[in-house]
Amino acid sequence: MFLDPLLYSFVFLGLFSPGPNVIMLTASGARFGFRRTVPHLFGVVAGVGITAGVTGFGVGALVLANPVLGLVLRLLAAGWILFMAWSYFNATRRPASDTQETGQPMTLLQAVLFQWINPKVWAIAFAASAGYGAGLSPSLEGLRLGLAFSSVNLGVCLFWTSAGALLTALLRAPHHWKIFMRVMAGLLAASALMVFI
Repeated sequence: MFLDPLLYSFVFLGLFSPGPNVIMLTASGARFGFRRTVPHLFGVVAGVGITAGVTGFGVGALVLANPVLGLVLRLLAAGWILFMAWSYFNATRRPASDTQETGQPMTLLQAVLFQWINPKVWAIAFAASAGYGAGLSPSLEGLRLGLAFSSVNLGVCLFWTSAGALLTALLRAPHHWKIFMRVMAGLLAASALMVFI
């Protein structure tokens, strides 16, 4: 139950595609280097796990008890994810570089707290809770989702942070950025479809 391949696939596709965390970690990796971005990276991993865990403390049980609510949550989550995928598909230029006023990478605490206002993480966490609940108690469901999100996100964050310098150099041309964003939009759209599997 804890190692559901569909859940892990859904979480991977949702978290790997571009969103605020991916863009900020990539930019921070390019601007400050991998080592200075490590606190930011671990803050994202912890914050995403906490956010996903919170959704399991009741949303999963509530959805299992009410199939109509589950369908509504899946539709809302898929709609939000598809809206984000559409905006990525239409992106024509690179996002602004990291604009931290202090000239320092985001701290661990800042990165944890950022997840509470990150709509992509909430949408993926609610969709995972609604679509991949295992029927466990709320505390076990929260633990299961938190571990799934944190473990998958650790690999995602390590990849994007370490690849930041290379990606920044390769995607300077608007045309290259547009191609990259369209590929990521396709992956994000696929994660919306997985809500219904």
